[in-house]
Amino acid sequence: MLQGSFVALVTPFKNGEIDYTALEKLIYWQLEQGTDGLVLLGTTGESAALASDEKEALLRFCLQRINHKVPVVVGTGTNNLSHTISATHKAKELGADYALVLVPYYIKPTQQGMFEFFSEVAAKTDIPIIMYNILGRTGVNMTAATTVRIAKANPRIVGIKEASNLIVQAAEIVRDAPEGFVCMSGEDGINMPLMACGFKGTITVTGNILPKLMHEHIHTCLKGDFVTALKQHQHLININQHLFIETSPIPVKEALHLMGKIENEFRLPMCPLQDSSRAILKETLKEYKLI
Repeated sequence: MLQGSFVALVTPFKNGEIDYTALEKLIYWQLEQGTDGLVLLGTTGESAALASDEKEALLRFCLQRINHKVPVVVGTGTNNLSHTISATHKAKELGADYALVLVPYYIKPTQQGMFEFFSEVAAKTDIPIIMYNILGRTGVNMTAATTVRIAKANPRIVGIKEASNLIVQAAEIVRDAPEGFVCMSGEDGINMPLMACGFKGTITVTGNILPKLMHEHIHTCLKGDFVTALKQHQHLININQHLFIETSPIPVKEALHLMGKIENEFRLPMCPLQDSSRAILKETLKEYKLI
């Protein structure tokens, strides 16, 4: 189940509230376009801006509409062990297929601290867990050795979203991890190189606006056709770069707004793009015939 293009879905807002009308349309569009899985309440979904009751309401709404058509991953990780365990239990209770648990942010734990944290979450919950390593958001990198150690000690931890941007580290994880452990790209700009290293898919931001193309690209890689995949990769370079022209998910939400799919609304400290960035993004969207 954990393979292909998993779109880290945005959370649309309108008049300060979750825009469920737009959210429903986004879900159905993703399913129609062939997206292999959906990730809810991740970084792209602005989970940090949502209250606990909003998160539960959003999950109930989305899971009902997805209705087991594709696997659903729910972001449950925080820098608090008790809160992470509680959120992970809730995700399982509501019907999620996987929980996405990131390396605890701000605290900057040691490698041993990471091992013990993930092991405790796995021991106290009963849903398959995907770890999330993202140096740029947490301030600390989980090494390949630690990732492999955690995977070998905790069979319920079934994969990792690797967003360190360290390709050698990614290749080491694939080489040394136990059989069945799945590596998913967390960096759209290097999806193809990571797939060539043995990754099984991506948890993608770009897939929010180009779901069909991202699905095709990842499955071309899975087939081992890296001649075609390289052409697709080169075609995607500009959009992958410009969706991170400012802090994500600001650019991808602006893109969806320009495409007429959501309101251009954020919750502070997220705010609209600067005019100079918006001009670049508009030109890029025209290049891909999205506006």
